Amino acid sequence: MRGPRLAGASAIVTGGGSGIGAALSRALVAAGAHVVVADIDLAAARRVVEEVTTTRSGPGAGSAGAGSAEPVHLDVTDAAAVSALVEEVVATRGKLDLMFANAGITWGGDTERLTLEQWDAIIDVNIRGVVHCVHAAYPHMIDRGAGAIVLTASMGGLCPAGLITSYVMTKHAVVGLGLSLRAEAAGHGVGVTVVCPAAVDTAILDKGELDGFDGRYFYLDGQGVRRPLDPDVLAASVLDGIARNRALVIEPARARATWRLQRLAPGVMDRMIARYVRVSRARGSGNADARRTADR
Repeated sequence: MRGPRLAGASAIVTGGGSGIGAALSRALVAAGAHVVVADIDLAAARRVVEEVTTTRSGPGAGSAGAGSAEPVHLDVTDAAAVSALVEEVVATRGKLDLMFANAGITWGGDTERLTLEQWDAIIDVNIRGVVHCVHAAYPHMIDRGAGAIVLTASMGGLCPAGLITSYVMTKHAVVGLGLSLRAEAAGHGVGVTVVCPAAVDTAILDKGELDGFDGRYFYLDGQGVRRPLDPDVLAASVLDGIARNRALVIEPARARATWRLQRLAPGVMDRMIARYVRVSRARGSGNADARRTADR
């Protein structure tokens, strides 16, 4: 089974106002799709739409592309709002070919520092938000016998990682949902692809930091990664994965090697992760002390 043809396709991208979602929107419009750029930050969604419908430069550069885009305010934790958006797209475009459940948040730091409100927030966005997208879009795709659901997870959905436990928990849930649904969806002619990148060059690297946690060190410097993955490179790989009906899109190559090590030698990975947590925690304690001193 091949993925849906992108030229003329109708797509919704949640979290489309920045990062991976913005890159997916750019790639889809360039391929000729109509994209609903949905984000809780409507101004950000509008900026992306303006960008993808005018001449641009940079990775994947060229003319604005054959497709089109429109911005929409969407809070993925609101099931009724997600359902209403899907119904509107189906009514106005006649179909929904692609649903990208991409919106997500993160928290970084020792687990005991998380409040119940923070646990609830990440579960609501990263798990329930994805479920809301699937619940709204999947039945329409079954009825047509076509379409694709794309879930943005993370390498954190394939491998354990201390200090981002709440994020890893939610991304494991997304991987489990996607791979399990894929087995059912195949019989309906619907594809399901789960995206599992390592650190991507987006604002999320600097968000959700609890006291002393240094996201850029944790995701990049501390692991010897010189630069994060370009979101436009990831988007191109995702569209290729959809076309080939791949179960998983894991980028970059280093991430695939890490995944294989986790599967083949989990004990080795367990020791490596524990050691990395100790180093990161020690560094974080120094950062927190420095911040408290500066605040005095």
